[in-house]
Formats: sequence, C-alpha cells, structure tokens
Amino acid sequence: MTKIAYRIDSFSELRERLRARAQAEGGLFHSTRYRPKRHEEMVGGSLYWIIAHRIMARSEILGFRESPDGRTLILLSPRLVPVRSQAKRAHQGWRYLEEADAPADLDGEDDAMADMPAKMIGELTKLALL
Repeated sequence: MTKIAYRIDSFSELRERLRARAQAEGGLFHSTRYRPKRHEEMVGGSLYWIIAHRIMARSEILGFRESPDGRTLILLSPRLVPVRSQAKRAHQGWRYLEEADAPADLDGEDDAMADMPAKMIGELTKLALL
C-alpha cells in the first residue's frame, strides 16, 4: 500500500517525524477515515512512503484496529526501511502495491541516504547510479 508523506522533503525528515510520533503516542500508527478493503491480507506487508513523487521508504504493517472515534488505526513498525527509489505520482486514498511491483530494500545502513534530498535521489536513479 502506498501513502504520501505530506509536507516531507527527505528520508531523514520522515524518519524523525515518525520517531517523534511514536514516542509521543506510545507507538506508531496512521489514522485514516476508512479501513482499507484488503486490510486482512496487508498485515505483515508494508506501507510504502512517497516523498517528492518517489517511493523512498517503507514501514511494516503490524495490524489494524478501530479508534474510539470510529477511525481506523494502521499500526506500524517504528523502523523505517529505505527502498530503491521508484517514481510514483501523487494520489488520494489508498493504492495497493503488488509485491512484484514493490521496490527492493536498499542494502546497507539507513543513514546512507538519510541526508540526500528526494530530488537528488530521483536524479541518481535516472542515471542508474542508485
């Protein structure tokens, strides 16, 4: 499943925001109005984050639950995994990403691309350098 990282410009910024939310809320979750139709099969899969029109990272989906106000909470692993950058247009709502179409995880340390702007990663990917 893909999700736009709203007002996020880099992998490191997303990582810090998710870390702060996990600490403040006692766990990491994403709140949404509607439960995804394929939620049962998505547990153990990933939520892929889109930054600057590129899939840049993923968070493992640990489960789903309903909040007291009727919204759906998508429980996420606090570990943010960088993936090979892949172009993805902006969208509203949920988009499912089939396993065969999902970008591969990047090898090495998360910090290897943490300071690179998303646009730079996109350009390096176009040049087949990433």
